[in-house]
Amino acid sequence: MPAISSDPQPLYRIDECSDLMADACVCGDQGDLIFLSVWARDTAIQQFIGRLTLGRSEDGLDQFHVVTDQGGSLPVFVGSVERLEKRLTRSYRRTLFGSMVNLWLFDRRCIRPDKSSASALALLPRSAADPTSRLWHLVKDTCPLPLLDHWQSPVLALLREREMLCSLRMALGPLQGFRLAIDVPALTEALGDLIRQGVLTAYPYPARIWTPEVESV
Repeated sequence: MPAISSDPQPLYRIDECSDLMADACVCGDQGDLIFLSVWARDTAIQQFIGRLTLGRSEDGLDQFHVVTDQGGSLPVFVGSVERLEKRLTRSYRRTLFGSMVNLWLFDRRCIRPDKSSASALALLPRSAADPTSRLWHLVKDTCPLPLLDHWQSPVLALLREREMLCSLRMALGPLQGFRLAIDVPALTEALGDLIRQGVLTAYPYPARIWTPEVESV
């Protein structure tokens, strides 16, 4: 998980919880919660966690709205809290509002790929110049097929073309998100085609398989 920058960042209000302020939120294409970072006093944070656990029960939360700096409202759907992990950090003990707590809620696939479904999520700073290396590492960790390092460019291009690797468009704050969802049978067939076409080779070009020299008689 990347560290959120210590530089000043905009804070976003949560409609349903006036005591909480978010500095980062990343959602899937259907608005499903991928990552949320919120700040508040400890009692407000614990109340928020409790309401999420209640779900659709009375006074529970199965969705909430983050108000953007343009005045818009981003709906966030929590779904099952079982898929979420949390991290709590107590910071800024001496403020006018008392001790402030930072809560991270995130889909566990952000830290551990789901190898059974060949899916994973990545969160990277927007300031990252080139996420290619991190995404390639994620693909190799998630994919059940053996991948050679010099296949990086054509395989990543293939995954993007087939929409097995895509950016998450709904993001507020300093983070950007990526979703990896590998269709293993389709990828197996596509890699086979690239191998037969000579695009994917056993050795990086211009290297070649070593063969012993035959001494002339």
